[in-house]
Amino acid sequence: MATIRRRYRTSTLAVATTAHLIVATETIRRQNGDQVHNGGGAGLTLDAMCAAILLAHDAEEAWELWGGGGGVSVRHRIAIVGCGAMAARHEEAVLAMPERVQVVATVDPELPKARRLAENLGGARYGASVEEFIGDIDAAIVVTPHDSHHDLGMLLLSAGKHVLMEKPLALSEGECLALIHQARRSGRVLMTAHPMRFHPLVQQAKRLMDDGALGTVFQMSIWTEQYHLRADAPWMSRVATLGGGQLFSHGCHYIDLLLWFLGRPVCGSHHGTRRTTEWLEGEGTSNVVLEFESGALGYHMGTWGARGTKLGYNIQVHGSKGMAEVDYLDGEVRIYTEERVETVLHAERRGKYIENELAHFLDCIESGAEPLTSAGSALQGLRVIWRLYAASAQGTVADLAGLGLGDDWDHPGMAVLPSPA
Repeated sequence: MATIRRRYRTSTLAVATTAHLIVATETIRRQNGDQVHNGGGAGLTLDAMCAAILLAHDAEEAWELWGGGGGVSVRHRIAIVGCGAMAARHEEAVLAMPERVQVVATVDPELPKARRLAENLGGARYGASVEEFIGDIDAAIVVTPHDSHHDLGMLLLSAGKHVLMEKPLALSEGECLALIHQARRSGRVLMTAHPMRFHPLVQQAKRLMDDGALGTVFQMSIWTEQYHLRADAPWMSRVATLGGGQLFSHGCHYIDLLLWFLGRPVCGSHHGTRRTTEWLEGEGTSNVVLEFESGALGYHMGTWGARGTKLGYNIQVHGSKGMAEVDYLDGEVRIYTEERVETVLHAERRGKYIENELAHFLDCIESGAEPLTSAGSALQGLRVIWRLYAASAQGTVADLAGLGLGDDWDHPGMAVLPSPA
């Protein structure tokens, strides 16, 4: 029941008197229902609200009791599963919206990590297994090593829980499809964490392109330059647990952006190297070029070996009227033309804006809408990477037909290169 957020208006719906609400609230409060809060902080379950509505005859009095039209919102009970470095970003997100999220539990096989995060979140329960808390949560944020995503996701979805899965969704096409199909059977939201889609700078660049401010777009380039040696997380060095190299683990964010901005890919190539990132089994630096159905080109250079950087994280979208730049270091979106350079957005702060991603996840739970970063769209991005890897190993150009975000993705066998005609 914690999947609904509603506003009740006296013009269309009469609600109960104060006395009826008190009776219904006190009766249901003793049950283990989902907590609903109004502006005054009173707790009601959704069943209590329904009972009160059925007893209705004095709408105005109840409307005042419920906060004068401020709305009734569900506070979702979640677990954070995995308490490593990335969990700190999700900690910031949940702390930014206490009216919508209650962290019931933090989970990590390394209990000191789980305990520390629980303390940071105001004393949530903590443990080594999410199964300890499965009956007490509505949803989970999974922030664990990549090779655990499938099993944890299946456990949670099978138990009727909504899942926000850190990227990548899983390590194989079969595992991804199994998760998607289980979410469908359970009627639950499965969303992939691609926070760049929710970053205000990226969204502004997308609006500029969609509104025609750049003219006809012919090139989009993305640079991500960072030094990323995680001695505390050896799983991130191994292909079997990471899923690949830098392109698979981090570049998947930016393949997703290229597909979101530029549409249906036609073909592409990938070159990767371990040079100066020998701690990784897979590539530490990757260069990808994609050609799209429109004729536009997309480029991504990503490295985990940068001992210094000028660009940091930077996106440039070139069109016939000018170029839009997303400059993460300065926190700005700028338009460059022959006549001028204009800053069209300055972000209020640096960061990943994970709270925007979490808010969208909660919105989808409450409305039943498909997430912007749906599991199906995330699978398409991973298929692009798997085909690029395969073509690189063969020394060929990858055929990427059928891997647009809007293409029919629900078929096995799309992660491999098509057979030559």
